[in-house]
Amino acid sequence: MIPNHLQFTAALQDKKKVFVRFYSKPDSGVLDRVCAPMDYGPGDNPDGLNRYWLWDYAGETGDNKLGLVPQQIVDMSILGEVFDPTQFVLSP
Repeated sequence: MIPNHLQFTAALQDKKKVFVRFYSKPDSGVLDRVCAPMDYGPGDNPDGLNRYWLWDYAGETGDNKLGLVPQQIVDMSILGEVFDPTQFVLSP
């Protein structure tokens, strides 16, 4: 878990957006994103590792779900902006 895991769960419960800075393997660098927290857990990955699941507003349509292992997250802070989970539309 990341040091501010409790703040992540509070943002999830309060439906507050987060600012996340993370290492992106495909981009070979650190990215900054405004996201909505979705969950913490293994999700549907076969490796069974717990991840921070986020809705990436900058992601391409259908590819907005972002799963980050704790080691990828450089920093995360809660923003004051509220999100609506009904806006999340996952592709089949």
